[in-house]
Amino acid sequence: MVYFSQHGSTEALARRVCRGVEEVSGVSAKLRTVPAVSTDHEARGDEIPQDGPIYAKSEDLRQCDALVLGSPTRFGNMAAPLKHFIDQTSGVWLSGDLSGKPGAVFTSTGSMHGGQESTLLSMMLPLLHHGMLLVGLPYTNAALNDTQTGGTPYGASHVAGNGSRQSNKLSGHEQELAQALGHRVASFATRLNQ
Repeated sequence: MVYFSQHGSTEALARRVCRGVEEVSGVSAKLRTVPAVSTDHEARGDEIPQDGPIYAKSEDLRQCDALVLGSPTRFGNMAAPLKHFIDQTSGVWLSGDLSGKPGAVFTSTGSMHGGQESTLLSMMLPLLHHGMLLVGLPYTNAALNDTQTGGTPYGASHVAGNGSRQSNKLSGHEQELAQALGHRVASFATRLNQ
């Protein structure tokens, strides 16, 4: 799992997706983040973050059985730090190390109509280029029909709320759907590895 989180909402989703992954027998989740980028578009930060998950490396992608990407929404697109990381994965693409493996996406927005679905779709494009098999959330998940907050068939999502005091607290439906996404990804990876 590779994500970027600025205020903690996307990280909360990432942790819930990991919980779903680890519900599947014999499967463990590796949680990785990416550093922020500076105004000149170069990654910044230490080799190892001060706290939380370590930074993702190309080797993490080469070794994974599935990949889940997460990002806050920035004008209907993934945040620059995650895009910067993905743009550096051409070596993984050339090797085909992700080809045929399950992939999924999740996001967090400040408002209900803040571009969740377009952000999820933007994160799917590089996964398709890597030859991954996209995993979404089917409407057989009752929470997808009932949610008044986040959650889409394209992937898990969270509505943090407008203003500078955004909420990292996931609704019950958001938690359920993020966990269901992780479970689905891990289940598909297990079946593909048999």
